[in-house]
Amino acid sequence: MINLVFRIVVEVLFGISRLTGFTYNEVNILLYYFFIPFTWLLLLDKIFHFHYFKIAFVIFCLGFYIWCKDFKGFSDWLFDRSVDFLKYFDRFGSNYSASSVWICVVLPLFIYALLIFILIKK
Repeated sequence: MINLVFRIVVEVLFGISRLTGFTYNEVNILLYYFFIPFTWLLLLDKIFHFHYFKIAFVIFCLGFYIWCKDFKGFSDWLFDRSVDFLKYFDRFGSNYSASSVWICVVLPLFIYALLIFILIKK
């Protein structure tokens, strides 16, 4: 099951890459380091009834956009560091695919579920 989920996510990211013209690494970084965190901040702002988190993140992103002259190179570097992080768990009996699914799919879904649960309960 883990390998199936991993392959599906990889294929979706490659599909987005083909549609947008971004590389696979760029799509991966945009999704996991920008889009997903931004949506969590939107939910937090909704929970706390203010706009500080999303405004701060947009300011951060604008600063990053101005500072980063080579997004492809940056994405390749950060993707490689992310792979290193996921491979770190090999020493605990995991593997790259399993660590990817647990950390990059299950954990974000858990955080979404928790934030949405808190939002609904308010």
